[in-house]
Amino acid sequence: MEFLRRQLSESAALPQLSVLAVAVGLVTGVVVLLFRGAIEGVSWLLHGQTTDGPEALSLELRVILPVLGALGLGVLLNRLPPDSRRFGVVHVMERLARHRGRLPLKSAIHQFVGGVFGLSMGLSGGREGPAVHLGAAASSLLGEALRLPDNCVRTLVACGTAAAIGASFNTPMAGVIFAMEVVMMEYAIVSFIPIIIATVTATVLSRWYLGDVIEFSGLETDLRSLLEVPYIMVSGIVVGLLGGVFIYLVKTFAEFRTGPFWVRATAAGAITGVAAIVAPQVLGVGYDTVNQALLDNFVWTSLLVILVAKTVASAACVGVGLPVGIIGPTLVMGAVLGGLLGAAGNALVPDLASDPALYVMLGMAAMMAAVLQAPLAALVAVLELTANPKVILPAMLIIAVATLTVSQLLKQRSALLTTLATLGVRYPPHPAAQHLMRVGVASLMSRDVVQLPRQPEPAELRSVLSRKPDWIIVDIPGGMPLVLNAEDVVAYHGNSAATDRPDLTATTSGGSGIVDVRATLQEALTELNRTGSDALCVIRAASTKPPGDEPIAVVGVLTREDIERQAWW
Repeated sequence: MEFLRRQLSESAALPQLSVLAVAVGLVTGVVVLLFRGAIEGVSWLLHGQTTDGPEALSLELRVILPVLGALGLGVLLNRLPPDSRRFGVVHVMERLARHRGRLPLKSAIHQFVGGVFGLSMGLSGGREGPAVHLGAAASSLLGEALRLPDNCVRTLVACGTAAAIGASFNTPMAGVIFAMEVVMMEYAIVSFIPIIIATVTATVLSRWYLGDVIEFSGLETDLRSLLEVPYIMVSGIVVGLLGGVFIYLVKTFAEFRTGPFWVRATAAGAITGVAAIVAPQVLGVGYDTVNQALLDNFVWTSLLVILVAKTVASAACVGVGLPVGIIGPTLVMGAVLGGLLGAAGNALVPDLASDPALYVMLGMAAMMAAVLQAPLAALVAVLELTANPKVILPAMLIIAVATLTVSQLLKQRSALLTTLATLGVRYPPHPAAQHLMRVGVASLMSRDVVQLPRQPEPAELRSVLSRKPDWIIVDIPGGMPLVLNAEDVVAYHGNSAATDRPDLTATTSGGSGIVDVRATLQEALTELNRTGSDALCVIRAASTKPPGDEPIAVVGVLTREDIERQAWW
């Protein structure tokens, strides 16, 4: 097993990662299916409706359910520290940035229970964000159980993210691209192949259980005339403007931290309940609303009311930090706005305008792209969700315009990065840092080390030096071990080693630090900069002991020169 860990610490451990990706896909597929099944089952137990059929609820239940759901979650989560009240894709990205991709089990349990309860009670949000959290957590915990290096765990988290999207949406291609474009924000072959394998595995499992179901019953519509191109561009601007408003609302609710969490959560539930009085479609996931919009079953006034209500309610639920997702609301909002744009186009030029269903699909793609700043993932997601290849060309155009509107005209980042910024997280890391995160310490460290006490016996020192090791580790009682180059020890103590008991700390005035053998090169570089040293002792975290106990067992030495050499490749 130790040999496998060493291989996985290298930047090109593609075969080993591919095997692990199969296990990640299976675990994530099972978790996502359990999550979806739990949502549907609890919904039927609570009010006899699924999360996609809120219109049949009475007026009283439309208001009471989301308020009680938010209050219950608020009370449940209020006792947790703020760092433990983060869920969904934002939580995954924050753990990648600050915690080496380690996602705690307790947080995953809170996400599962909170997501099931919240969506079942009608809180406005999606199930894909929670699914991503659960898939990434399952992958991270698998890596933790096997004690895999951190660079490998990062890749497994990306595998779990993609597999969760693929299994939840039945969109394997979109899952892969989402993980690379939104979560990892990089494209690398060493992670691309395992992500594909994990996603295919999870999607096959989902299709075996649920069937090869197309989420939205899109019509085989096509662009009727190229004269619609200017209107599609205008539509992209409109979608981008609404996407910017949504991002601003999410940020506003996220920054509003007055009062305890349960009060803010209940307020978000109350906003959802009030919105549901006039638009019950805001409750729950809302994918039935997308299908109804595709079938042109709404008049334009209903679409407008649903759009405003869904935008505010979803921003409130996502912004305050309830365990619901943001991807689903963007699709619903985009579909409803697309229905409005399609109706307007047909009213203006009925002989030239395409079927409103085309604009529903275009709105979905453009809104997801604008809010998440993920144009390629949005394009592929809508293509797979509707199984309509004719949407590709106009979707590319409206996605480009909507994304530019948010990023260039409104100067806003994605909703996910905006939320991370409110938490003080800088994301993504610098490209050089990302490169170093792909390589583990164990792949470059020197293992030719010998540990000695501060003042060894002359005979012991002579015996060690005769073996010509690369490094000598000096144990400092109550302090960090000291790294010495063996040649320096020979040069400094060579003449006195025969008769005197030398003090090895006199060999150098510099210090050293320690780093876990599972760490990435980026973590090692951070430690080198913190300590101001040029070499680190590589240890196993389990071997760390309080000062005064037995010496820390050192398994290798990593130098700044090793890291700089790797950075140039």
